[in-house]
Amino acid sequence: MSDLSPEQAKLDPYSSLAENTNLTLQEKITDLHTVIKIAQTGMLVTRDANGNLHSRAMAPASPFNDTQLSLVFLANNVSHKFQEIENDAHVNVSFCDPSSTDWASYSGRARVTQDRDLINKHWSSFITGYIGDLKDGVHKGDKNDPRVAVIEVIPDEIKYWITKHSSAVRTAQVAYGAATGKATAPGELRIISKEEIQLAQGLHSK
Repeated sequence: MSDLSPEQAKLDPYSSLAENTNLTLQEKITDLHTVIKIAQTGMLVTRDANGNLHSRAMAPASPFNDTQLSLVFLANNVSHKFQEIENDAHVNVSFCDPSSTDWASYSGRARVTQDRDLINKHWSSFITGYIGDLKDGVHKGDKNDPRVAVIEVIPDEIKYWITKHSSAVRTAQVAYGAATGKATAPGELRIISKEEIQLAQGLHSK
């Protein structure tokens, strides 16, 4: 179901035309994963104690389950983002593929853990390059380094945009709309609701 009221749909024909509500949950998840895998890097937004929003580029860890809607990041728990998550667990993570204009936006809550199974599952040697080996025998930049922690983003809602046509076709559609005064949507807006996320989490846990 659309989250636009009839009046909003009338005043915002672009969003009204773009939103596709005739998809199964698995179809929406599969296309969402495609957007994320191509974009590769997301912007994690947190809020500090003064209310300021801060964002930084982060790549979600793999493997990625077919029904997974949470995001997992491995990071240095001494960094400011952990203090900000402790202050306010509400976060946003956005992805964008400039070559297609596909994008995704996760709104939810962040959970911090040092669960060894999760760290072992998602560990990549590239992380060492971000946190470094301090040569003190403890902070070695490996998966046993006490600075390594997991940020798991549990979404409350996910919105994403996916294009279904080539750049040339999209340009022609927009040009036609501009010439005729008719709104056009050269892609589809998808919404994965909180209820759908809870259903997917149930499937993921089986």
